[in-house]
Amino acid sequence: MQGTVDGFSYGLVTPLVAYLMACLGGALGLRCTTRSMLVAHSWRPGWLALGSAAIGSGIWTMHFIAMMGFTVRGATIHYDKPMTFASLAVAIVMVGVGIFIVGYKGARGTALFTGGTITGLGIASMHYLGMASMHLDGKLEYDTLTVGISVAIAMAAATAALWAAGQVRGLLWSVGASLVMGLAVSGMHYTGMAGLSVHLHGTAEPTAGESPAALLAPMLVGPLAFLLLAGVVVMFDPLMVMGKPAVVPVEHRPGIPAHVHTPHNPQRLRLRPRRTVEHRGSRTPQNR
Repeated sequence: MQGTVDGFSYGLVTPLVAYLMACLGGALGLRCTTRSMLVAHSWRPGWLALGSAAIGSGIWTMHFIAMMGFTVRGATIHYDKPMTFASLAVAIVMVGVGIFIVGYKGARGTALFTGGTITGLGIASMHYLGMASMHLDGKLEYDTLTVGISVAIAMAAATAALWAAGQVRGLLWSVGASLVMGLAVSGMHYTGMAGLSVHLHGTAEPTAGESPAALLAPMLVGPLAFLLLAGVVVMFDPLMVMGKPAVVPVEHRPGIPAHVHTPHNPQRLRLRPRRTVEHRGSRTPQNR
C-alpha cells in the first residue's frame, strides 16, 4: 500500500526554522574557518575543529527540525537512537576533513574542489544516514536520479560556501557564505525528500525505537547549546567577526637579524656639506 507522505505538516514553520539553523551553523563554522587563516599554525587546528563541529551540528539540527514536520498517513514513525547520533558524528567528521583541507591548502584549485566535495558528501551522508535511522511499518524507496541531484546540490553549494569563506574579506562575505551553506543543506534535504516514496506493509506489529517527540526534542538540546556557545565565542572575538589578522606577520630568514624600529629624532639628522672637487685628495687620517 502506497503511503501518503507529508513533509510540511506544520506548514512553513519547520522549513524556515531548519534553514535558519543551517545558516547559523554555517555562519559560525565558516567564520571560524576564516579566522584559522589569520592566526599562527599552532592555533589553526583549534579554530578548524570548532568550525567543523559548528557546521556539523548546524546541518544535523536542520535535518531533524525539518523531520519534525515529516509524517506518513497511517504510520507511526520511530527513530533508532544509536544510528541517529552516528549521523551527527559522520557530519562532523566529513565536514571537518573538507574544512581542514581548505584551511591548510587554501580555498582555490584542487584543494577547494576536494574540500567542497568531501563537505558536500558529508552533508548528504548525514541526511541519508539520518533517514535510515527512521523506522515505520513500511519501506522507504528513493528515486535514483533525485538522489543524485540532491548530492550534486550539496557538493556545489558547499564548494561555493568554502570559496567565499576563504576570501577573508570581512563579515559580509561570511554572511553570504552561510546563506549559501544553508541553501546547500536545505536544498539537498528537500530535494532528497521529493524523491522519497513509502510503501506501507499494513500490519499492526509495533515497531521498536523511540517516538519522535521523546527522541528529537531532548536530542536537539545538546547541539543547540553548542551552537549558542560557539556564537558567544564569535561575538567576543572582534578579529574573527571583522576578518582581520591579530598581528602583522613578520618574515624571519636565517642569518638576517630582525628589523628594530628606532624612533625618529630630527635633531640627530645633520646634513654634511658636500665636498668640492678641488678639495678631493688622498683619504688620510689628517684629511678626514
